[in-house]
Amino acid sequence: MEALIGRMANLLDGLLIAPFRLPQDALFGFLFGAFCLAMICVVLGELLLSAAIHFNQKHLRDLQAEISEREQLSMQAHEMGDHQGYKALNKQANDAWGRHFFTMAAYSAGMLWPVPFALAWLHSRFAGVGFELAWPLSLVVGQTVSYPFIFIPMYILARILFGHSRRWLPYFKGVQRRLDEQG
Repeated sequence: MEALIGRMANLLDGLLIAPFRLPQDALFGFLFGAFCLAMICVVLGELLLSAAIHFNQKHLRDLQAEISEREQLSMQAHEMGDHQGYKALNKQANDAWGRHFFTMAAYSAGMLWPVPFALAWLHSRFAGVGFELAWPLSLVVGQTVSYPFIFIPMYILARILFGHSRRWLPYFKGVQRRLDEQG
C-alpha cells in the first residue's frame, strides 16, 4: 500500500511540475506553472461546489420556500395590524434567510479547499526560491518574495477568468444555472 501511495504521489508531482517546465525561461515557466496550478485549484473547487449543490438541492429549495412563506405571512400579519405576529414571523423569515446565507457562504469557502494543498506542494518544490522584485515594488515588499506572493494573485486571476467563462463551459454552465437559481 505504501508503495502504491508513493507511486501515485510521484505521478501527481510529475503532472503538477510539467507546466512549470514547459517554457524555456525559468521565470515565465514559474508564472505559467503557477497559473496552471491555480486553474486546477479553481476547477477542483468548482467541482466540489457543484457536488455540494447537487446533494443539497432539496435543503436549499426548502429554505427558499420557508423564507418566501414567512415573508408573505409576516406581511399579511402587518397589514392586519398584528404586530406580535408580524415580528414573530419576520424573525422566522430572517432566521431562515440566515441559514440560507451561511449555507451559501460555506459553499463559497468550500471552493478554496485545494489551495492549501497547492501551497504545500509549491513549498515542497520552491521553498528556497526567491523572486527578485523591481523598483518601486521592492521598496514596499522587499527585494525578494517567495512562491505565495506569486501564486495567490494567479489564483485570483484564474478565479476571475473561470468566473467569466463558466457560463460557456459544457459542465459548468449547468452549475452556473443552479447557482443563479439559488441566489
